[in-house]
Amino acid sequence: MSAAIDHGYLASARYILNHDIMGCTADGVVGNHLFSGRALGISEPWDLIQLHPDLKPLWPDICAHYRRIGLSHTENVIWHLSLRQLGSHIGYQPSVFYFGPGECRYWGDRAWSDTVEFINSKNNFMALAAELGIEVPRTLCFESVADIDPEAVQEMSFPCYLKAAVSVSGVGIYRCEDAFALAAALDNFSEDVPVQLQEEVRTDRFLNLQYQVSAGELIRLAASEQILDGFSHQGNRVPASHAPWDAVDSMAHWLRDHGMQGIFAFDVAVVPTPDGVRFPVIECNPRYNGASYPTLIARKLGIPAWTALSLTTTHRNLADIDLQDIEYDRRSGEGAIIVNWGTVIAGRLVVLMAGSPEYQEALAVELEARLC
Repeated sequence: MSAAIDHGYLASARYILNHDIMGCTADGVVGNHLFSGRALGISEPWDLIQLHPDLKPLWPDICAHYRRIGLSHTENVIWHLSLRQLGSHIGYQPSVFYFGPGECRYWGDRAWSDTVEFINSKNNFMALAAELGIEVPRTLCFESVADIDPEAVQEMSFPCYLKAAVSVSGVGIYRCEDAFALAAALDNFSEDVPVQLQEEVRTDRFLNLQYQVSAGELIRLAASEQILDGFSHQGNRVPASHAPWDAVDSMAHWLRDHGMQGIFAFDVAVVPTPDGVRFPVIECNPRYNGASYPTLIARKLGIPAWTALSLTTTHRNLADIDLQDIEYDRRSGEGAIIVNWGTVIAGRLVVLMAGSPEYQEALAVELEARLC
């Protein structure tokens, strides 16, 4: 039997899952409307789930895949993504990707919504980190592009990053090699947009530290290693090389105390120095993130070591993807699990690869060949 996943309330509760990302992500990213499907693997048979109707043709194949690998999930589907459904089903608690104003309108938890909105600003995050004594990279915060102080900019070492205070999926983030590049990057913003300038952290290793608030209790959910392409998230790996919970525990408790619910995470750099390893904290993501779905699926199936990667494919239907002999097998604890399946329509999949590091490496090569 798989362990029931607690989405941030009582473990015995039933949930209505709406993990659509369209209300809080960047415009123009191909396949954004298909992401609601990745919540299926974290659901349980007694839950409800809202899915985009474009995913309906894929439904029989993803159900067959999950049935073969022993991953429980709901089959109670609402084939539209209206947030009105969140408060329309008596006895069901909401499980959402991001608890913003729209979600709050239909499930009135103002403290949760206000806390999410506050910490979702990178500038607010930096102010709170200073208050709590959390180590962060050197960062200059501005309420608007028009407020940028040229003298302060001259003190910033290059390369540095210009970031919109509120950004998603790496959109609104620019790496600037010098002052000329910074000036060019500033042209991408309106004068009233809040931004920050941040020194580049000299490392190629970043962690994702996930927490969960459940029935008022703060839980350290999982530490994973981030797999990045520049500053674009490509996947995660467990176990991580480090798990520096002390670097962010104080902010996690602050968020819990101010009304945060469900899952949230911190991005943390790993910086070797002559005096030991430092763990400067980059930002907080007050929501589910790319690591959350494979993390919860791995917990349900008891998988201790895995990598989840975003992969491209020439296929546009799950039925055309051959997983024979490489699909996850609970007896061996090895194999492939499709996590974000709806995006196959746009030529992408997120796949969890379970097993030893050597097996995962070989499986990734085999998967790429089969997805061509």
